[in-house]
Amino acid sequence: MNAASCGNGAFVPGPLCERAPAGQGVLDGVRLAVKDLIDVAGVVTGGGNPDWQASHGAATQDAASVAALRAAGARVVGKTVTDELAFSLEGDNAFHGTPRHPVDAEHLPGGSSSGSAVAVACGEADLALGTDTGGSVRVPAAFCGVAAMRPTHGRVPLTGVLPFAPSYDTVGWFARDASLLHDAGQVLLRGDGRGGSAPLRLCIAADAIALADPPVREALLAWATQYGITTTRQAFDGDWRTWLDAYATLQGIEIAQQLGPWIRAQQPVFGPSIAKRFAHALALDPASHAPWQSWRSQAASRLIERLAGEAWLLPAAPTLALHRLAGESQRAAFYARALAMGALASHAGLPQLVMPLAQAGTMPVGVSFIAAPGQDERLLDLALALEAQGSFD
Repeated sequence: MNAASCGNGAFVPGPLCERAPAGQGVLDGVRLAVKDLIDVAGVVTGGGNPDWQASHGAATQDAASVAALRAAGARVVGKTVTDELAFSLEGDNAFHGTPRHPVDAEHLPGGSSSGSAVAVACGEADLALGTDTGGSVRVPAAFCGVAAMRPTHGRVPLTGVLPFAPSYDTVGWFARDASLLHDAGQVLLRGDGRGGSAPLRLCIAADAIALADPPVREALLAWATQYGITTTRQAFDGDWRTWLDAYATLQGIEIAQQLGPWIRAQQPVFGPSIAKRFAHALALDPASHAPWQSWRSQAASRLIERLAGEAWLLPAAPTLALHRLAGESQRAAFYARALAMGALASHAGLPQLVMPLAQAGTMPVGVSFIAAPGQDERLLDLALALEAQGSFD
């Protein structure tokens, strides 16, 4: 089967990459889509960029995450479109096209794991792998209205994943419902979290919600009121712009370290917006890493301490899905706020859950919770509890 026959542009153009299960288990019969930053044996991991694809050979083995899911019974049904080398949150790709938003085709699906979110939202896969550095699972989950999980940094192995900014990179996943999100987590998380049997206390990250556009903010606060969540917290513990500046600098320096040598040697062609971002990253002064890394360590420690035993409600994205024709200034404003919100979990290596529990008009609003490192299973239990209450569509 060719990817074009699927109709929603979720899969990488050309013949679909299909692989049978490698074992039996909790994921028997589950259709798995894999972001094109994650290796599937025998296929070139294209990274959303033709020059990257042309300069790399086929993967010799599955990524650790793909191998684990296949061993548990999942069947690979295709590789999904990604924003180029993961450097975007909008969901555009200048070479492979833009996957179709599942609610309104005039809007963007969010990125960089755009194809994975769309494949699940449109029923072309039951489960999909993505990567999340600064929000690349969380934003498309919110835009497209699907369940998703960014795990604690380091819980899911990055073996076989195209590196971007390793101290922030994670492998996350999208699922058709909370039950499957939970089952996939049991496979991927390997049972080595910090756990805890008591439910997390649910609070509102008031400053993060205040940063969102009114439709998102109002939808989240209405949902919180409905479920009796009233306790508020201040997530940023200061100016959100500091979290953004720290993230942009530290991520950019890591990107330059990881991808800079290839970019300088190959002189690849990127889409215009992606080219600007790589140029900026490669121009950063490495000497700025140490002071910002010191800030990150201190800010992360304070955040983790304040999160003990709690899960904080915040937006997974600051806006509803952007219009395809959104201008540069609108995209820049979205990008800055989305990265700042994403940086809470990214700087501190936190797990973050996204669920399609709210909407504004016809557009999805992702209800999202962060918790302390290692509390992934408790967040997944929260998803099951909300599903049992009938609030998970």
